[in-house]
Order: sequence, then C-alpha cells, then structure tokens
Amino acid sequence: MKRISYLVIALTLCITACKKDKKETKVVDTETSKTVEVTTKKVKIVLNAKSDSNVSGNVVFTEEDGKVSMTAIISGLEPGEHAIHLHASSDCSSADGTSAGGHWNPTAQQHGKWGDEAGFHKGDIGNFTADENGNGTITFSTDEWCIGCGDDTKDILGKSVIVHAGTDDFTSQPSGAAGARVSCAGIIE
Repeated sequence: MKRISYLVIALTLCITACKKDKKETKVVDTETSKTVEVTTKKVKIVLNAKSDSNVSGNVVFTEEDGKVSMTAIISGLEPGEHAIHLHASSDCSSADGTSAGGHWNPTAQQHGKWGDEAGFHKGDIGNFTADENGNGTITFSTDEWCIGCGDDTKDILGKSVIVHAGTDDFTSQPSGAAGARVSCAGIIE
C-alpha cells in the first residue's frame, strides 16, 4: 500500500512539474498574402534543489518558427555567476543531481562556449548572474534545439536542466568545472 502511495505522489509531481503545450495560430505571410498555420510548442518545468541547496525555479522552453527560446528564473542561489546546462538524462532522482548524466552532447564535440568554432556541447548554455538576493534569470535562444521533433541531435525532450554552484570556465574538459549541481529539472514529454 505504501509503495502505491509513493507511486501516486511521484506521478502527480511529474504531471505538475512538466507541462507541454502545443498551440496553432493562423497568420498571414506578408510575402505571399496567404494565411499559414504556425505551431508554437511550450514546455514548462520546475527546478528542484539538489546537493543540500535551496535553489529552485522555473524554466520555460518555447519553440516557434524553427527556433527554441529558453527562459529560466532561479532563486536561492549564492550571489554571483553560475553555470546552467542541458544534461543527457531527464532523471533528477539523485540527491546531488548526478543521475542526470553529463552534458547533452549528441554530436560528440569537446566542451566549450556556445558557438565556439573549436566545438561545444548542445547543452553548453553558459553562465548567468545571481543578484545580492540570490535571484537570477537567463534567456537563451537557438535553432540548434527542437521540442519533440525526433531528431536526436536537436530534440531536448528527455534531457534535464542543471544549475551549478559555480561558473563554467568554457575550457575544462569534459564539462567546464562548474561545481556542484544545485538544482535539476527533467524535460519530459
């Protein structure tokens, strides 16, 4: 009976923590004057504290017109810079976030700053700054990701968002020496 209760609680948390919306809108193409349908996909996830931290927040991914935008609003951080990455697995079950695996790197590149000609992981988002109250926001946009497109080199579903205690140095291999994983959220269908 206890096991069933835990299963019900886990399923409820999963459903409320990750929400996927798909909206279709009709717009007029200004070049052809024809009405076309534009599909917008949105995934909202909740960041949960890891590694004995109090770091929490929300992340919203929106795909429109072949581009995915991510906005993360995070609180409970130490003031200063922190790294944020997409990791290979949506599993955030471990207390230290290591169950999420390493950075998402479907093209087998070396670790680096996003857009670096020498290489970078598709999960190498970068750093953001938390203010004196421990609050931080980061917005990121790319055509290198998709939501549910099925392309293993672009699809962010089944990955996780990890917030780190420190900064990504963009050079240390394989992951930038960003320190402990202080918050995690899985991007689940």
